[in-house]
Amino acid sequence: MTDLLEQSATELTALLAAGEVSSRELTQAQLDRIAAVNPSLNAIVTVDEEGAMERAHAADQALTRGGPTGPLHGLPMTHKDTHLVAGMRSTNGSPALADHMPGRDDVIVARLRAAGVVATGKSNVPEFGAGSHTFNEVFGTTVNPYAPTRSAGGSSGGLAAALAARIQPLGEGSDMGGSVRIPASFCNVFGFRPSVGVIPMPSDRNAWAWLGRVGPMARSVEDLELFMRATAGPAPELQLQAPLDAAAFGGPAPEDLRGVRIGVSYDFGLGVPVEAPMLEALDRTIATFEALGATVEQASPDLGEADRVFGNTRAFDFANSLGSLVDSRPELVKPEVIWNVEKGWALSAREIMETTAAATRLQAKVRTYFASYDYFLSPGAQVLPFDATLRYPQQVAGVESQTYLDWMRSACLISATGLPTVAMPAGFSASGLPTGVQLTGYHYRDPQLLRVARCYEEATGYARRAPEGLGQGRVVETAPALAGAHHHGEVE
Repeated sequence: MTDLLEQSATELTALLAAGEVSSRELTQAQLDRIAAVNPSLNAIVTVDEEGAMERAHAADQALTRGGPTGPLHGLPMTHKDTHLVAGMRSTNGSPALADHMPGRDDVIVARLRAAGVVATGKSNVPEFGAGSHTFNEVFGTTVNPYAPTRSAGGSSGGLAAALAARIQPLGEGSDMGGSVRIPASFCNVFGFRPSVGVIPMPSDRNAWAWLGRVGPMARSVEDLELFMRATAGPAPELQLQAPLDAAAFGGPAPEDLRGVRIGVSYDFGLGVPVEAPMLEALDRTIATFEALGATVEQASPDLGEADRVFGNTRAFDFANSLGSLVDSRPELVKPEVIWNVEKGWALSAREIMETTAAATRLQAKVRTYFASYDYFLSPGAQVLPFDATLRYPQQVAGVESQTYLDWMRSACLISATGLPTVAMPAGFSASGLPTGVQLTGYHYRDPQLLRVARCYEEATGYARRAPEGLGQGRVVETAPALAGAHHHGEVE
């Protein structure tokens, strides 16, 4: 590994802007790193070497001409394979789209391109991003850089593994039910789920969709903030515009957290099962926040209606976006996606109205909680990275999983609130596996939340610990030989 690839996106963009490193040099280093370590991870599934070097050359020429450049000018980056990149294979991990070559960029890719990013390829995902374990019938399974027999999480698992493996310092994930936060926990990196609309995620079929978010993942909070400055801002496609702009992100982190009030829960007030190493990680984090001067008390928002809000809203969104594909080509779509689409089709008008009412009551509970606390701290995942040959954990802390949702409920409950949440590394278990926590703030207090996370990062430094032994000859099986039945439970 070169020192160049160990550096953050903030450091690298400064070097690029100063002419101390060229985009071509950095892009070649990334391509070389992919060649060296990706065979043992299967994190990057499409690589455009020729196109990447052409784009890097153009970035260098633009800098030489002295014209305007964006905040990420010349930075090479792979994109999540659920995001369209014009002229680059974009499969969503689905056999139905295995040869899909889109003619346009998704909004997030277009914004990154405008900010100066050099697209180099695509990172692996579960089919249609449905699931917090990254495997599909097109490319196979992505494994964890810290333990190559274990899951890297999902659906942004390819990106999380690439970040941990020092393939790139920064990238765009997405998160409906934990797809940024769970892989961040599994791979010892940071992930951010912003407030709704801060990074636009327009839907062709529902301009009011709110559950899914695009958000950055990185090895430092400073890089998350850099990403937000490069991509946040209004979009005409959205009916509701976020009251935040890109300039709000960044600024100095607080020296300590005196006066900050943090509520914490081990089980979300609902008896959610969590493995002991994840509870120990939460204890470490509590001790860190208390050492920084914060007041930490056991307290949880009333999340009693969050399961219904998440489950029905997600089913509605899946039926809306994927229903026509499932109806026309079900043989090409995995059973979990079919199940969730069918659940969406089956929602009655009464159920939809009752879900909206439940979401309204949930927001009232959230407002009550944040009148007393600034932040809510909870486990970043319920389990350690698990055997990558499984579809999902069959039990959590001795409690049998009845649906696919059970093992990732820690993330889904927070998704239902719509609140901004940052996933943070929390050290390693006794067995050497990464752990994580999630810190949640109030609506549109995203910049303040990230500054608190940066204070925590400076006090811990967990993400600086790199995986060992990558690129030493092991090749991951790319065909998904996964244990367990195709369980028709919740996904993502």
